[in-house]
Amino acid sequence: MAKRKTPGINASSMADISFLLLIFFLVTTSMDVNSGLSRKLPPPLPPGAEQPDVEVNKRNVFVVLINSNNQIMAQGQMVNIRDLKEKAKNFIQNPNNDPTLPALTPVNIPLIGNINVTKEHVISLQNDRGTDYQAYLEVQNELVAAYNELRESLAIEKFGVHYTACTEEQQDAINKVYPQKISEAEPKNYGGQK
Repeated sequence: MAKRKTPGINASSMADISFLLLIFFLVTTSMDVNSGLSRKLPPPLPPGAEQPDVEVNKRNVFVVLINSNNQIMAQGQMVNIRDLKEKAKNFIQNPNNDPTLPALTPVNIPLIGNINVTKEHVISLQNDRGTDYQAYLEVQNELVAAYNELRESLAIEKFGVHYTACTEEQQDAINKVYPQKISEAEPKNYGGQK
């Protein structure tokens, strides 16, 4: 008895079909673009140039530390994550001209006029090597939210609309009043080991 050959399957168009499926999924899949931290980095130093030493007045720096137990210390005091935003807003704005907070400087900003701003303020965020990434992101979010809320209230006060509805020129003016200045230091071992 003779064995019959099994007919082969023509797979020449399989590569075309899989390529079309790949293109289909690439085109129809949405990417989450809202993750990550948006930061403007300083320009690189020219080759051979030394990093200049910068003297900073302590009253102009809002120091936020996160230890390895994810506990937050702001300006030398333990704080809850829910209180961090208000402390940061008070520091950035210095509404009562507190001598322990950044000095208010009168400036004239187009579209806004004469206004007192804390030009020299900086928020310094430092974390322990053992800090959870989620805790770090929560602190980042609260600090950015402080700037966003100040910008939003100024937009409503000066222009009568939400910050996102302002023109680009209006947003630039608001950003000059409340420039986002968050400095991130290299992680260190601050203690509070798990």
